[in-house]
Amino acid sequence: MQALFVGQTYIDVTFVADHIPTGDEKDVAKDYAISFGGNAVTAAFCCAKLGIAPDLLCSVADDWLGRMFQDMALQYKVPIHARKVKRSSLSFVMPHGHQRAILRMRDDDYLHPFPPLNLGECRALHLDGHQVDAALHYAKVCRDANILTSLDGGAVRTNTLELLSLIDVAVISERFCEQLKVSPQGALDLLKTKGCKIGAVTMGERGVIWYDEKGEVKTMPALPVPSSAVIDTNGAGDVFHGAYMYAYLSDPAADWEMRFRFARGASAHAVQYLGNEAKLPTLDDIKAVEAKYPSP
Repeated sequence: MQALFVGQTYIDVTFVADHIPTGDEKDVAKDYAISFGGNAVTAAFCCAKLGIAPDLLCSVADDWLGRMFQDMALQYKVPIHARKVKRSSLSFVMPHGHQRAILRMRDDDYLHPFPPLNLGECRALHLDGHQVDAALHYAKVCRDANILTSLDGGAVRTNTLELLSLIDVAVISERFCEQLKVSPQGALDLLKTKGCKIGAVTMGERGVIWYDEKGEVKTMPALPVPSSAVIDTNGAGDVFHGAYMYAYLSDPAADWEMRFRFARGASAHAVQYLGNEAKLPTLDDIKAVEAKYPSP
């Protein structure tokens, strides 16, 4: 095990439509994609596509969607540690420019405790805040073992503030800031007080504000992908997380600015494709998007 990712599994149905029917209506979508979903799950598949397959502790149901998900994981050689639920979680994603609407049906009523795992040679842990008990347990284990801990703070969850005290790298969203009623700068200050060594707020097309190992706050503009090329922004943040985790695992000597620049290229590639699987980049894809849309 090189790394462990912990999160909630979804099957995403992403579709492009000019109109969403209501009442007794019908319409035809322009395009659709069906793929794996969930924050840490998508990040794990991204890391695997780039060349390092992490282990994944996630919810899995014994239904046809669950079996489809396990087939997907097998294709990417991602080892699954299943935490059983009755029904697979499903999300319908409707992208529109730089925004997207999502309707989710989630089963997080876990039928069993989280499995005890031997972390062995594990070098990093990535969490999305789901599976509260497992997230806290493995964050404590990794902190005690001096294993890097990373958090995707897409939203404030029940355990988030407690969990942050065990996190080395916290990358949060603007929604996270809004929920806490703080500015991005205020959120970075909070992360510092919690002891996070690296903190960042992702702001979509406006880039990233973050602080480095010395606590110096910096900004990183997004790559200038034109609006006409943006197809689906859903999952781009998850790709960002998966890419910087790959960058850490592949080159532990690099600094976090280099890792975030790499992740920025990965997410710039991602927004140009429909559905999570189509948007996962290769190393060559990241080089190509950086060459096509150089940083301002």
